[in-house]
Amino acid sequence: MYKLTQYSHGAGCGCKISPKLLDNILKSNSTKQHFQQLIVGNEERDDAAVYDLGDGTGLISTTDFFMPIVDDPEDFGRIASVNAISDVYAMGGTPLMAIAILGWPINSLPPEVANSVIEGARKTCAEAGIPLAGGHSIDSPEPIFGLAVSGRVDLNHLKKNGGATSGAKLYLTKGLGVGILTTAQKKELLKPEHANIAPNSMKMLNKAGERFGKLSYVQAMTDVTGFGLLGHLSEMCEASNASAIVQFDQVPTIDRNILDFYLENKCVPGGTNRNWDSYGHKIAGANEGVKRNILADPQTSGGLMVAVDAGHEADFEAEAKTLGLELKPFGFIVDKQDVLVTVV
Repeated sequence: MYKLTQYSHGAGCGCKISPKLLDNILKSNSTKQHFQQLIVGNEERDDAAVYDLGDGTGLISTTDFFMPIVDDPEDFGRIASVNAISDVYAMGGTPLMAIAILGWPINSLPPEVANSVIEGARKTCAEAGIPLAGGHSIDSPEPIFGLAVSGRVDLNHLKKNGGATSGAKLYLTKGLGVGILTTAQKKELLKPEHANIAPNSMKMLNKAGERFGKLSYVQAMTDVTGFGLLGHLSEMCEASNASAIVQFDQVPTIDRNILDFYLENKCVPGGTNRNWDSYGHKIAGANEGVKRNILADPQTSGGLMVAVDAGHEADFEAEAKTLGLELKPFGFIVDKQDVLVTVV
C-alpha cells in the first residue's frame, strides 16, 4: 500500500501559506471596487466569493486544494472535497457542482491510486447532492487534490466573517486537534486505536451551515481550517470591528487525554508555529504551550464557527440538535479591545 503522506512535505491545510505572508500577497488586491455585482471578495478574508445574480440570490465561488493529510487515497479525496465544499456551507449557501483539481507525480504513484482519490471525491459530492462535473490535472512533484465549487445563496441568508456584535455567543461544530493527530501519523507515532478519529472528523460535511444561514439570529459564520481557531476568530473579530473572549476549558476538542499524550510526544504541526508567529501579537492568554498548541492547531476540514445573538442560545442549540449536533458556547464577542482575542 502506498502511504500518500510520505510523498508530500506538508499535510492538508497545514500546507497553507501563513496569515502574515498571505497579507503581503493580497495587499492592495481589492476587486470589489471594480465590479459592483461582486458583493463578497477577499477584503475580509471570507470563505468564498459571492456574485449578485440580480434576482435576490448570489453565486458562490470557491476553491481549495492541498497535499495528502491521510495515507488512504479514497479518504484523501473525500477529505479534500469536504474541505472545499465547506466554504459554500460557511456562507450559508447550497452547493451546486464541483470541478476537480489534481496534481499527480506520475513517475512515483500509479494512476490507479489517483483514481481512488477521484472516487473518494465522487462519493463526497454525491453525499452533498452535487455532481463532480469535470476538472483539470497536471504532472506535479507531490500529490495535490481539491475542488473548485459553485453554490447559490439567498442574499437575505448570506453569512460572512463580519457582523458579530458584542454579547454574541461563539460555537464550534467540530472538535480541535486534527493537526496534532495527523502530525502523529506522519511521525508514525499514532496508535492504531486512534487511527480513525481525525479522518472521521474530516470526512464529516458541514452541511449544517446551509440551515444555519437561514437563522436570522446567526450573525456571522466561518469554517475553522489551516489558521486554527485563533486565526479564524481573529479574522471574524477584525471583520466585525470587535474582540472576543475564549473560555479554553469550553472549547470543543478531540479527547484531551489523547491530545495531551501526542503533545507530550512533540506532535505539533509546523503550521502551529507559523500561525502563532503571524497573529500571536493579537492574542492574550495563550502563550502557555497547551493552549497555544490546541487553539492555533491547523485544522483540515474543520468545523463551522458560528456567532449567535445573545438570548438565542437555546434556539440555536435546539436547531443544531435536530441536525445531530450537541453544541455549547466556548466564548463570546465583546467591544473592540487592545487585543483581538483573550483566552481565559
